Amino acid sequence: MAIRRSTRPVSSERIARAARRLLDASTLCAIATTSPRGRPHVNTAYFASTNQFDVVWLSEPSARHSINLRANAATAVAVYDSSQRWGGSDCGIQLFGSTREASKRSAPDAEVAYARRFPAYEPGQPVAYRFYVFHPTSVKLFDERSFGAGAFVTARVDRTGGVTWERTDVYSSSR
Repeated sequence: MAIRRSTRPVSSERIARAARRLLDASTLCAIATTSPRGRPHVNTAYFASTNQFDVVWLSEPSARHSINLRANAATAVAVYDSSQRWGGSDCGIQLFGSTREASKRSAPDAEVAYARRFPAYEPGQPVAYRFYVFHPTSVKLFDERSFGAGAFVTARVDRTGGVTWERTDVYSSSR
């Protein structure tokens, strides 16, 4: 398999539109954290996202991934539609950044985003859970309908949710 770097930039608007659609493709995400001893850990959670591409989830503070986040905020999140079939027009999004437990100031906004996505959510339930807010600094989009077969588009994300194209890698089965 050959990987070719495309020099053709992708507009910020196109990246943002695709990223929002990809985040809406599933209500579950995979969250990767690292333990204080450097061991990888992955957790699946229901999530909501904001207009700034922040990802919000509820979790128990004593869960392994929550403990990991207190020691090392570096986080990767993956979202994809698990009903995709091999050989189709595939898509998914990977986000890289950091996560913190929502503060008293940020928790209400996290709860609003979560309740908007999950209308059955009852504020304050479950009592022991806390909101966690992931702030991405970069995203990697794989959306064959939008960007073509085998194309992975990487973009930087600023604090306001603005995205800037960084590169496109195109994977090809030919040598």
